[in-house]
Amino acid sequence: MVKINATYPILIVEDSDEDYEIVNWALKKLSIELPVYRCADGDEALDFLYHRGPYANLQSSPRPAIILLDLNLTATDGQEVLEQVKNDDELKAIPIIVWTSSSEPEDIEFSFKRGASSYILKPMSLEKLLEAIELLNHYWFGIVALPGNEA
Repeated sequence: MVKINATYPILIVEDSDEDYEIVNWALKKLSIELPVYRCADGDEALDFLYHRGPYANLQSSPRPAIILLDLNLTATDGQEVLEQVKNDDELKAIPIIVWTSSSEPEDIEFSFKRGASSYILKPMSLEKLLEAIELLNHYWFGIVALPGNEA
């Protein structure tokens, strides 16, 4: 598969070490080689995106091609991160994939109304996780031309 956007990083905003590690495991298992950055909460994600504090260096905190965002975060939650990013002219073109355990209709509606590109429920089995990561990779990094990397 041709990876149009293979050099662009993915930002995973996830407070669960276990969930983050399992996504990394799935990427490796599927031989998906993408630069992956992690922020463990909403405040850290905003610092990363706005290059504040420990993320002031653009080399160590590049603009992500996509953001994989959990809604249930400590401090600033995922909904707030989604809203801030999509209201910022410099950042709003970054696709945000909500990756969460919440199947609440209100969360789904809120996310799409605020500009989420996708809403995916965290899979409960390893097989479903591998399938979801493979599909994400194929679609977002194999088919889609992302902003800043037009083919």
